[in-house]
Amino acid sequence: MSGLTENIQHIQELIVRSREAQSKIEHYTQAQVDQLIRAMVWAVAQPGAAEEISEFAVEETRLGDYAGKLGKMAGKCRAALAEIIDDQSVDIVEVDEVNQITKIAKPMGIVGALTPTTHPEASPVIKAISAIKGRNAIVIAPHPRAKKTCQLVCEKMRDALESVGAPRDLVLNVCEPSLEGTAELMKLCDVVLATGGAPMVKAAYSSGTPAFGVGAGNAVITVDESADLDFTTAKILMSKTFDLATSCSSDNAVIALEPVYEDLLLKLQAAGGYLVQGDEYEKLKSALWVDGHLNPEIIAQSASRIGEIAGLNIPAEKTFIIVPETGYGKEFPFSGEKLSVVMAYYKVSDLDAAIELTNQIQSYSGYGHSCGLYTQTDANVDRFALNTRTSRVMINQPQANSNSGALWNGMPQTFSLGCGSWGGNITTDNITWRNLVNITWVSRELPVHKTIPGDDELFGALPGYSSAT
Repeated sequence: MSGLTENIQHIQELIVRSREAQSKIEHYTQAQVDQLIRAMVWAVAQPGAAEEISEFAVEETRLGDYAGKLGKMAGKCRAALAEIIDDQSVDIVEVDEVNQITKIAKPMGIVGALTPTTHPEASPVIKAISAIKGRNAIVIAPHPRAKKTCQLVCEKMRDALESVGAPRDLVLNVCEPSLEGTAELMKLCDVVLATGGAPMVKAAYSSGTPAFGVGAGNAVITVDESADLDFTTAKILMSKTFDLATSCSSDNAVIALEPVYEDLLLKLQAAGGYLVQGDEYEKLKSALWVDGHLNPEIIAQSASRIGEIAGLNIPAEKTFIIVPETGYGKEFPFSGEKLSVVMAYYKVSDLDAAIELTNQIQSYSGYGHSCGLYTQTDANVDRFALNTRTSRVMINQPQANSNSGALWNGMPQTFSLGCGSWGGNITTDNITWRNLVNITWVSRELPVHKTIPGDDELFGALPGYSSAT
């Protein structure tokens, strides 16, 4: 039997098992569903398990750091559960008395989930509880570099499901991921949830199966003249260095208005930023990009390790790298997503220039994903949000820790960030269980029927309109 046939047969077997498991919970009550996701999260987030998974993920992928991954396992997974545990996701989920509409949630079936190498520990968990909250089953196809971490996480969740009387095959993972197998999974499942590189997301949209994909991240942060610079520095540091910038929401560029440019730069350096100068720019550029592509050896590595690769002497106490930049696009690759603790740094004259530069940078990389603003001026918030072409605008928050939901904001907890039509996606949502259920609309006749307004009311404001009566 050829390798291709084996890969496809394996996926087909997983789909059969998944469908059988899903059929057994299709009519579960809300209480039964919620018991499942509680058990799943406890199995991976409880003391001992979270540490084991975090350590294993770092060892297997060599990406990020233990503290960042433990924060996601012990904190993010709990937060994601807490946010959805009281949601009504079964049967009647909404009643609109005014319009006489009742909405009923029903499972989609099998979620085919693609998970990236940058979040191999928590991404399978959050995708799985979102799927099962909607009474679906899930089959997870991990990045090959993270397949053992995914296996470890999924087996713990499968054991938990079995312990509360549910089919363990509600959660399945592809043990030996391949392009052929992933393509077959996307073809046979009922909905695709794709988090990963642009080629994989494009393949998801081309699979013929309904798909939720995500666009590339390239968060651009603006700091205006009213910002608290000590506060801002602390938040940028948090975002830029969390899990060594595995997050697609990590601050890739900071735009400082001219009045605060120098002071902010000094504070960022004092906080652990290494300022690239002179010929170091070209050395770092050559290390980060090889033949026009991001060098995988620098992704989610420490600043000192990146320095070694680039031939720069970066002290161990420096935790991120600042690259002064002036342009955007292919000729200025530091303006793009870097998946590393490297941050471009820009100076502009005013907020309008910052908005224009943000849109220009993100038209090259990260269109529609997210941006942020540090300010104490509400009018600037409105102007910035109205004029940036983006799905998320974080105000005075660490971007990487906030885009996907945090305890300090109201963004839905997820690792799947839609980027709208800007990023080639169908939605701008933070994708959760709400995107993984079918909704039946039940309509009753209105007690008082609607009426069509007269022409004077509908068209009276038009220039040259005159009533025909």
